[in-house]
Parts: sequence; structure tokens; C-alpha cells
Amino acid sequence: MASFEEDIDHCLTVLRQGGLILYPTDTVWGIGCDATDPQAVEKIYQLKDRSAAKAMIALVADEKDILQYVANPDPGVFDYLKKSVKPTTVIYQGAIGLADNLVHEDGSIAIRIVREKFCRNLLKRFRKPIVSTSANISGEPSPAKFSEIFNHIRTGVDYVVHYRQEEDAPALPSSLIKWNNDGPPVIIRP
Repeated sequence: MASFEEDIDHCLTVLRQGGLILYPTDTVWGIGCDATDPQAVEKIYQLKDRSAAKAMIALVADEKDILQYVANPDPGVFDYLKKSVKPTTVIYQGAIGLADNLVHEDGSIAIRIVREKFCRNLLKRFRKPIVSTSANISGEPSPAKFSEIFNHIRTGVDYVVHYRQEEDAPALPSSLIKWNNDGPPVIIRP
């Protein structure tokens, strides 16, 4: 079985080649790719049989990454996130530097700063955001653990991470908020 470091190395190789990974996040297992590569993003839409109109999220390792991929984010968002106990995905206006087919038609992008060890390590070494979308076919329930992921998804990616596959505790999706620079955040999913 691959070690944590071997999993990271394999993921980096696949991501740099425009491929897809199946990996554990700070919430549910996700299908991921380079969030700046439109061809890789398109592969996820095809694998999930998902409409391109349905947005996906990007994961980053640090606050400074938000500053690189969002035009003029409100600094208040960082105070809000520091107080959040649960992983929180924020929809920001003014996405920049990301694949066009990842950015919503209104120019917004959903981004989550991750604290989970594997994801943070992978993101820091990749040095770009990674797409994260639940490891399911569009319209099907999100798998709460690795054993619930359909074979179609497992075989449709270029690399499946071994780390945390054995965990049996069901994972939950993140909180989702829309950040408004001119008013309070709108909670979409608590």
C-alpha cells in the first residue's frame, strides 16, 4: 500500500499532467484536478456526467491563496473563517487566474481553505488550487466514506489515493456561504 508521501508524489505527477485524482479532503472524498487547467476541469464534468452550469469548488492551503485567485476579497472573510469550527466553503465574487469553466457565469468562485493534513501538504507542494467535487455521479448522493464510491468513479480517475481509505466514520460536506463585500454573509448550507 502506498504511503502518505507516495500518494502525494503520485497525485502531483497526475495533476501536473492534467489528470484526475480521487482523494480525501477535510470533508468528503473528492475528485480533483488542477483548478487552472480547463481541459482537466472538463474531464471532471464528463466523469460526473455533470452540467457545466453546476459550479465546483477549489481548495487552497492558505489565506494568501485567496488573494491570488480572488480580486479584492473583503478582509473580513478571514476573521469569519478563523472563527469557523466546521470546514467552510466561501463563494467569492471576482475569480481570477482559474480555469474559465470552473468559474461561475457571474464571475464567482467557491473556495475552501483546508486544514486537513493530506490536502494541505498536497496543495502546498502543488502550489496551485485543486478542484474538489464530491466523488459521485451528478444527481446521486455524495458518498460519506470511500467504500461508498461507485466503481465508475474509481476507475475513471488517473490516481486513487490510498491514505484514509479505511476510515469508516461518515464524512459531512462543508458549510457553504456567499460572501458579500457590502453586507453580511449569506449562509447557503449550515
